[in-house]
Amino acid sequence: MSRIGKKILTVPHGVAIQVEKNVLKVKGPKGELLQKLHPSISINIEGANVKIAVKNPKEKKERALWGLFGSLTANMLKGVVEGFSKKLEINGVGYRAVVKGKNLELELGFSHPVLFAIPDGIEIKVEKNVLIVTGIDKQLVGEVAASIRSLKKPEPYKGKGIKYADEVIRKKVGKQAKSAE
Repeated sequence: MSRIGKKILTVPHGVAIQVEKNVLKVKGPKGELLQKLHPSISINIEGANVKIAVKNPKEKKERALWGLFGSLTANMLKGVVEGFSKKLEINGVGYRAVVKGKNLELELGFSHPVLFAIPDGIEIKVEKNVLIVTGIDKQLVGEVAASIRSLKKPEPYKGKGIKYADEVIRKKVGKQAKSAE
């Protein structure tokens, strides 16, 4: 049995949830999210409770889907009320970021600035050397943060590059000069 899938989710105040033609719709104060459902998944909405079930809970693949859709639904309910955010730090001399319209302009030590198109549903704020990526879709926020980080991953010698705020970079010792004898 899936422990995550068996959990009964409570719908927060001000959130509307419905299932239409194998599509789960969650609408809240921050926006609306859609999720296509697998044919073996069924979602029962009873008042403020949401219960997820599968056709055959003894099959391994269906138990995995049960837990997956349990987490996806919980993330959708949290996203339309609170939203999600990821913090990225930019380390390096001359490295900076500026939001210009629907683009993020990054100076990362290359010959030209790097332009990153901000997708719909994502908001990026820049405070000194910290980028804050926010949105209601947890997967999209994580994907955008990972894409920005991949533009200049932190290197292990000086730690220059873009890293997550809670990420720890293990630094290596560089070349050492031979001692004179």
